[in-house]
Amino acid sequence: MANTVKDFSVEEKLIAVLTLQKIDSKIDEIKTLKGELPMEVKDLEDEIEGLQTRIQNIDAEIESINKFIATKSDAKKEAQALIKKYEKQQDNVKNNREFEAINKEIELQELEVKLNEKHIKDATYEQKERMAQRTKTEEKIAALQESLKVKKAELEKIIVDTEKEEKQLFAQSEEAQKKVDERLLSAYTRIRSSYKNGLAVVPILRDSCGGCFNIIPPQRQSEIRQRKKIIVCEHCGRILVDNELNDQTSIQK
Repeated sequence: MANTVKDFSVEEKLIAVLTLQKIDSKIDEIKTLKGELPMEVKDLEDEIEGLQTRIQNIDAEIESINKFIATKSDAKKEAQALIKKYEKQQDNVKNNREFEAINKEIELQELEVKLNEKHIKDATYEQKERMAQRTKTEEKIAALQESLKVKKAELEKIIVDTEKEEKQLFAQSEEAQKKVDERLLSAYTRIRSSYKNGLAVVPILRDSCGGCFNIIPPQRQSEIRQRKKIIVCEHCGRILVDNELNDQTSIQK
């Protein structure tokens, strides 16, 4: 972002970047308040979607099994019908040879009946397994949907409570960036992105860096209080400001 702030004193530059830090820290507080909720909501939605796809797949498997059972049931009926037909033919045979031939056909059809019954039994067991899986999946979806409902309600409440403030702070942050020296803004952005807490500008706290808490030598502290040059922590690289400047610098409500 191109800036035209070139003639400001070091103190004014420090105030500008410190103001930006305080605004961005307020935004970070709101994000912390939301916590992991946005990610948790997204994860729950993805998991529910995945389980719903699983139910669709189970339904397709159940339909396939039902068709298989229907086919085998028809085959069983056909075999039973042939058995009755052959049994009637046995009453009209002329010799033992014909009787034996028909008897073999009956035996074959009886085997066919038993084979189809086994297929139907196995498929029925598999069908029950799929139905049980479907029931468990539906129960899991119901539990996840309840959890999602709670998480969404929590997130929506936070959003409602903070939306106005967050929009205002984002606007303030954009405006504050325009007042920060270009090189200093670049350093601020780089340092801020390096730390989870987003602190790039910190005061001295109990003779220590407010970011990494390493001791700041007295001579260094004196230089920081003079505000004649930008000084960074030798340990963590954060921009250091004195307590008085930190306390005096505030942001609009």
